[in-house]
Amino acid sequence: MLYSVVVPVYNSAPTLDELYNRIKAVFEIVIHEEFELILVDDFSHDTSFSVMQRLSDMDERVKYIRLAKNHGQQKAVLCGIEHTRGDFIITLDDDLQHPPEEIPKLIAEMEENPDIDVVIGRYDSKKHNIVRRFGTKLLDSLSRQTLGKNKDLKLTSFRLMKAFVAENLSEVNLYSPTVGHCLLAVDESIVNVTTHHDVRKVGKSGYSFSGLIRNFMTLFYTNTDLPLQIVGTIGTISFIVSILLTFFYLFRYMIGDIRVSGWMTLVILVLLMNGLSLLSVGIIGRYLMLNIQETKRLPKYSIKEKNTDRIRGKK
Repeated sequence: MLYSVVVPVYNSAPTLDELYNRIKAVFEIVIHEEFELILVDDFSHDTSFSVMQRLSDMDERVKYIRLAKNHGQQKAVLCGIEHTRGDFIITLDDDLQHPPEEIPKLIAEMEENPDIDVVIGRYDSKKHNIVRRFGTKLLDSLSRQTLGKNKDLKLTSFRLMKAFVAENLSEVNLYSPTVGHCLLAVDESIVNVTTHHDVRKVGKSGYSFSGLIRNFMTLFYTNTDLPLQIVGTIGTISFIVSILLTFFYLFRYMIGDIRVSGWMTLVILVLLMNGLSLLSVGIIGRYLMLNIQETKRLPKYSIKEKNTDRIRGKK
């Protein structure tokens, strides 16, 4: 079996040598399997790329990709996944907080459960700062609400997936993708396994509070129409109430309880127009959300295995 290890790199020159040596030791001494290491430089400002080139010259199993601008961790990971050749793909961070020595745990879990397609490391004790932990909880809660994620499933960037899952991920074409949420969109055979989480040795996390809030809002806007549903519901209720009140005031007008000239017409118009406006906003919003879902370019389906060759309409 060939394992492809994908690592997004950003200003991590001090940790790359140790990361490579530890990954190499795991596969050569512990697992005894072939591997390739794909390092994706997300436009680092330090000497990360020079280190990557040196490692590649020293070991042909090390591949590198240098992005022309900073695209963010999620896009860098997807870029690396699209360039893998392995039967299994592993993703982990470049800061050594995901100990490579924990990789065998992911592999053992998948070997024990052949029907499982993705294994995600669930940290026994998080070593992230308070801002990162808060942001993670926020995104986790939103994932449950918008994507139907199991509340017991934890999404982290330490993952093992089968090749067909990676192929399906490669079909995803989103402007602001999140790998964990894309996995939920293409596969449901996902489990957690408890892994260790080390303290960051060098530097500090690139995740700021504003960045986490921005990720939260992006996920919120692109995966749910809850605000539009609320507005639409209020509009529907307002429209129904306005009709009922129209009949009520019309009845009072007919029996002579309302004598002010023009009051009846004004009240009916205000009630009907306000209710109709809110209802229209909800309908238009729902229409726009459906069009957004259509333009996301998510895979129409995810094939796990097949014994047919021809696809109708394709040669």
